[in-house]
Amino acid sequence: MSRVATFSAESGVGIVAIDSPPVNALGINVRRGLNEGFEQFAADDAVESIVLICGGRTFFAGADISEFGKAQEGPGLQAVFDLIEDGSKPVIAAIHGTALGGGYELALICHYRIAVPSAMVGLPEVNLGLLPGAGGTQRLPREENGKL
Repeated sequence: MSRVATFSAESGVGIVAIDSPPVNALGINVRRGLNEGFEQFAADDAVESIVLICGGRTFFAGADISEFGKAQEGPGLQAVFDLIEDGSKPVIAAIHGTALGGGYELALICHYRIAVPSAMVGLPEVNLGLLPGAGGTQRLPREENGKL
């Protein structure tokens, strides 16, 4: 398994960086990296907030379709989401490129979102007749004035 997640801290800010080419899909290695980083920073009293960033051209592009139809390995996406959402430290999603499907739902889980002007977000699975499966239908309407 290659290392897709790195963690660093500076001036009280923990940084969880994911780099899983080509699109930072939310596969098992990424979920494990997210889980490890958020658990590490939750236990670090010197870290007061956490920023989630991604390498490459996208924030997160959603589910890893290579895992469809296979037994899911843990942690599951919902367990990672719960860890972020229920944590005691604010989490900021730094969005660039695209945040689609589960990637956008991950951004919505974070307490705050900031995006470069060229970023695009969406739940494209609805165009296939699928409902967003990780809370997007509940969280997106709660966004103030429909803004990120």
